[in-house]
Amino acid sequence: MQIAPSLLSCDFSRFGEEIARVDAAGADLMHLDIMDGHFVPNLTFGAPIIKKLRKYTEKPFDVHLMISEPHRYIDDFADAGADIISFHTECDSDIGETLNMIEKRGVKPALAIKPGTSPKAVLPYLDRLYMVLVMTVEPGFGGQRFMADMMPKVEYLRRVIAERNLGTLIEVDGGIAKDTIGAAASAGVDICVAGTAVFGAADAKAAIDELKALC
Repeated sequence: MQIAPSLLSCDFSRFGEEIARVDAAGADLMHLDIMDGHFVPNLTFGAPIIKKLRKYTEKPFDVHLMISEPHRYIDDFADAGADIISFHTECDSDIGETLNMIEKRGVKPALAIKPGTSPKAVLPYLDRLYMVLVMTVEPGFGGQRFMADMMPKVEYLRRVIAERNLGTLIEVDGGIAKDTIGAAASAGVDICVAGTAVFGAADAKAAIDELKALC
């Protein structure tokens, strides 16, 4: 199991230091949530900030676009240093064309689905995806309760990925903590995004180590 601390939960006034801190604590990836105030009811930050943060770690930047028209910004995030770009099946951009743009930039493509979206929405694109992100909360804000009823989606995708002999990873985001990560691991999740569980802990390394041990 890989742990991707969600920078949405960090101290934004010490953004670079926070990245360096969880890097040293054993984070596998850095999860960066991009929100436009339209696709979800919140605003975060954009590509210029990510570009400035890139120097604080060599760990992969897992950039999650919760925006209405991701195709307009793929080049910006690729230029900023994104290693993985996920965008939502529910967005207004053409999914196939947006995947083309990500692939052309040499960035790993991923698709995300909201809690109300069937996992079948990603099946036409599954063989092109590095990762599928299954949201385990309604996207937009951190600190929400884990939705255990999303785990059948993970199990379904795990079966299809195996049947197709693909290497596609499954990530979950939302409510991951000591009491929920076991359910995610049992369902077949590869990467867990954890915000409050890491940044809210007194010792980030101990928190990450414990989450991995509980898997």
